[in-house]
Amino acid sequence: MHYQGTIYRPPSEANSILLQVTTGCSHNKCTFCGMYKGQRFTIKPEERVLADIEYAATHFAHARRLFLCDGDALTLGTDRLLTILRAIQAKLPKVTRVGIYANSKSLRSKSVEELQLLSRHGLGICYIGLESGDDVTLNRINKGADGKQIITAATKTKEAGIPVSITVLLGVAGPERSTIHATETGRVLSAIDPEFVGALSLMLEPGTVLYDEYQAGHFAMPEPFAILQELRTMIAATNLSNGLFHANHASNYLPIKAKLPEEKDSTLGLLDRALSGTMALKPEYLRAL
Repeated sequence: MHYQGTIYRPPSEANSILLQVTTGCSHNKCTFCGMYKGQRFTIKPEERVLADIEYAATHFAHARRLFLCDGDALTLGTDRLLTILRAIQAKLPKVTRVGIYANSKSLRSKSVEELQLLSRHGLGICYIGLESGDDVTLNRINKGADGKQIITAATKTKEAGIPVSITVLLGVAGPERSTIHATETGRVLSAIDPEFVGALSLMLEPGTVLYDEYQAGHFAMPEPFAILQELRTMIAATNLSNGLFHANHASNYLPIKAKLPEEKDSTLGLLDRALSGTMALKPEYLRAL
């Protein structure tokens, strides 16, 4: 497989074939993110991508999942994506789901009919970074979209029959907007009603704008128990019809995996016990991105 730069994928794609069809991120302006800094966004030549599919067919023929890298592969035109998906179907018939990162801009560029066509050819999940439902926070972190735009993009994806996994970021609003961030994020998640939610805790990375703001005293990191309270407030404000709320990323202080709505009350009870100090949190040295 031909890879350029550092390859990133969602935790749930750990056992997937990683097929790089673009490099970098088409937005690459979020203040908290250091994933693609210094890496120019490019679209890889079609012949290189098709050659990698041939390679995967020889070496990973029994794989069931495949993930299209990098940061926003959905920005590719629909025809180009269909060519890739059809090649995957032809060469890797055991692949039952193709995943992709997407943002609101790339989703807005696709009609429901286009997304349905991609779904019929194997696109089985879109990973969307919401980070926060609070528009003030979204503007501060330079997300490039507000809550309403993200709701529209995600619900259109679901309308097309493609499940969505939404990522939210605990701590990103700082202590002063923590409650607003948590409550508004719960509101936006409820409006989207995603199949999956993944909550990560902010870890400041050197080289990012947010890290520089922290060093300059313009941004404060919430304390661990404040992060935990933020998670509790967020889950309390989130109403899903049939979704999984994960907060078991390596960055989190307390692993949570809850099916909503069935396990909402028991999860809030677990968080209450942790907030009361009767449960140990993950030590700082064990946290990781």
